[in-house]
Amino acid sequence: MDLVLWTLTMMLALVVGLFVLLVSGVIYTVFTESVMPPGIQGPGKLRLIYGMQLALGTLGNIAQNLGLGPQVTVVRYLHAKTLRRMSTEGTGLIIRDLQFDGVPVRVYQLKSASAEKRRGILYFHGGGWLFGSINEYDNLCRYIAKETESTVVSVEYRLAPEYRYPSQLDDCLNATLHFLKTTDDYGIDRNRVVVCGDSAGGNLVAAVCLRVTSMKETLDLPTLRAQVLIYPALQMVDFNLPSYRQNQFVPILFRTRMIFFFLQYLNGDMSIAEDVLSGHHLPVEVKSKYRRWLNPDLIPGNFQVRDHKPNLALTHVDEVYDLVKPSLEPTFAPLLASDAAISKLPPAYILTCEFDVLRDDGLLFKKRLEDNGIPVSLYHIQDGFHGIISFFDNGYLTFSSGKQAVDNIVSFLRDM
Repeated sequence: MDLVLWTLTMMLALVVGLFVLLVSGVIYTVFTESVMPPGIQGPGKLRLIYGMQLALGTLGNIAQNLGLGPQVTVVRYLHAKTLRRMSTEGTGLIIRDLQFDGVPVRVYQLKSASAEKRRGILYFHGGGWLFGSINEYDNLCRYIAKETESTVVSVEYRLAPEYRYPSQLDDCLNATLHFLKTTDDYGIDRNRVVVCGDSAGGNLVAAVCLRVTSMKETLDLPTLRAQVLIYPALQMVDFNLPSYRQNQFVPILFRTRMIFFFLQYLNGDMSIAEDVLSGHHLPVEVKSKYRRWLNPDLIPGNFQVRDHKPNLALTHVDEVYDLVKPSLEPTFAPLLASDAAISKLPPAYILTCEFDVLRDDGLLFKKRLEDNGIPVSLYHIQDGFHGIISFFDNGYLTFSSGKQAVDNIVSFLRDM
């Protein structure tokens, strides 16, 4: 009996010790490897969110080392277990999980009748093409459906590393085409369909719009009413733009983490990450070609870094260039699309955050659209960080600017 008690005591002490080490390591990393710039909203809460992310990542790494599964899979599982289960009672919505041309979707429809056909909204979630799900975005999609009196379709596209580009795009495109062809089944006005997404989902929104507009005449498709891009990731050419330099250590998206997400989406080869970071992944003539669209001088002066120096590395590695060539395709990097393709896109709403590495992608895309005659509504969150709309209604971890941003998106959608 004494031996059993001693063994249990030792096991408990080991668990407690490991927990203390985990917490200590997370706290140390949060305060030494991240920066909270003056003016950012809720730095204490943001540190807590970042710490929770680090803890999940660390647990995932431990599980992987123990042979329990890949880190990404474990992190997804642990995150899913922390999600709050929400009832459909009292929501005024009919919520159904369906398949659109083989792609899992969740459809949110108002129970109340409407005298006229409603607006349709497709939502592509964020998560770096590796994470995110319709469950994680359930609360946001419910809110948008109710507040805009629209039918919302949230798309559960396939994720990396199990699936690479263009699998995610194919799923979002196929779901969109299916919805456009079946709008009558859902009481939707086929000329009032909007595509919306955040981060990686914003990338997919722009890419889907490029594909739909190019297929429009061949397939007799209606014109998309608008595209809503929420802090979108739109190019893998230059990671030295002002926003990447200013916010490279600001949670919850570091500059190196964005390169990780892009490479996982593209091909999973992390051995070339340093070449991509330093700008040695593309020949100078290629970078010069796209500089007319990626020039920091095109960004409004109040967003620029005074000592900013363009990163035009004069050398490149041929093997690396061969690996990243698909990243120059407009459906991978919509910011690089031709003027002819850009000029056919629907009106846009773009949301950017001051303390976000992706801020300048959104600002540069705004200029490209406007230069080609496309109306753009810009909403800039002066004290915002990447991912802030995910915390628009999250108890203690709610950020007022996130709520204001979501309501601004809702206001834009109501006018569509």
